[in-house]
This record gives sequence, C-alpha cells and structure tokens, in this order.
Amino acid sequence: MLLRITAALNADELAHVRALLARAPWADGKVTAGDQSGPVKNNTQVPESAPEAEQARLIVSTALARNPMFVTGALPKKVYPPLFNRYGGAANAFGDHIDNAVRTHAATARHVRTDISCTLFLSDPASYDGGELVVQDTYGEQRVKFDAGDLVLYPGTSVHRVEPVTRGERLASFFWIESMVRRDDQRRLLYDLDMAILALRGEHGDNAQTVQLTGCYHNLLRMWADT
Repeated sequence: MLLRITAALNADELAHVRALLARAPWADGKVTAGDQSGPVKNNTQVPESAPEAEQARLIVSTALARNPMFVTGALPKKVYPPLFNRYGGAANAFGDHIDNAVRTHAATARHVRTDISCTLFLSDPASYDGGELVVQDTYGEQRVKFDAGDLVLYPGTSVHRVEPVTRGERLASFFWIESMVRRDDQRRLLYDLDMAILALRGEHGDNAQTVQLTGCYHNLLRMWADT
C-alpha cells in the first residue's frame, strides 16, 4: 500500500526543520547505504549525531505521534529515528535499490525491521525539477512528488529510486517503520476497513452495524498484531 499523508508537518514545523537543515553539516549519503544500494546512491545526508539532526528529528517524531492517519496507516511498533537527505548539484540521484531488511541504530544498537519505508517531503515541488520518488508496486510504477510537509508510506519490499534533480534542491526526511502488522496486505485491509468505519460513523453515527464492524477491525488486529 502506498499511502499519502498530507500536512504531516505544519507550516511552522516545516520552517523550523528547514532552518535547522540550512545550518547543518552534510556528508556523503553512502554512509547509510547497503552493499547493493551504495554504488547507485549519490546524495548527501546530515550525520545522525549532528545537533541539528537531533532537533529536526524531535520535530518530525512529535508531529508523527499526534497524526491519526500515520498511526492508522502504519500501525507502528518501532520507528527508526528520522534521517535527512538532500539531492542537488552533483549529488542528485539514487538509482534502483531495495532497503535493507533490518536497520540497526548506531547509537542504541536497536534493531528495526523495515516493513514500511517513509519519505517526508520538505521542499516546495515548484522549487526543483526532477527528484520524483519512483516506487515499483503491484499496480505498476508509482511516481511520487508531493507538497512540502506531505509524507508517503510504501512497503519496504518495494524496489524504488529517486530521479535526478536537475534544478534546485530536494530536501527530505526518510526513515523506516517496523509495524505491529508485518504483512502489507493485512495492513491494507485494516486501513480500508478503518476508513470505511469512520465514513459510516460520520454519515450515520454509531449504530449496531458500526459497532459490529469496529469489532471486526479489532478482532483482526488482535489476530495479526505483534506488540
């Protein structure tokens, strides 16, 4: 399931994160790449230990924790602390690759299984050319270039790439989620059911049928969740 979450960061949060990144140090993005992705990765990243990254990470993490769409779509068990990258100039693309199955946080040695990959767009799409996130999923190739502050979630099992940025620069935050529900098809079913229940409750209020469907949702979650 490829899911867009609009305005994951509000305007003030977005401005604060951009200001932090503007004065942050930048390093070769290959530092977090695997054996396969390293040769095709050509971007820059803020080192995980940089104070600017720590402050920006807190803003992003706080915003995500309060976002019901993020919680519903991802059903997060663990979240790898958000990282920040930049595409532009000579370091402007990331070829086809698939994310490592498990990421280990350098500072805490904490393992996160990468069920879901996430990109949070931080640059106005009109400010740069190229830079589309291209995800190959069961419905074909999806080309993603969202508004600043929007977030996209997609299965970590997907082959994906970032097209070359030919004008301007593309800033983003990226991270991974280990979900309580490991399988993407089960998460999709739960998400669709939850959205249908919310729509029915909004249209008709709570009644015997919405209570029954809510029970189905939670019983499926109880069946599939690993907490």
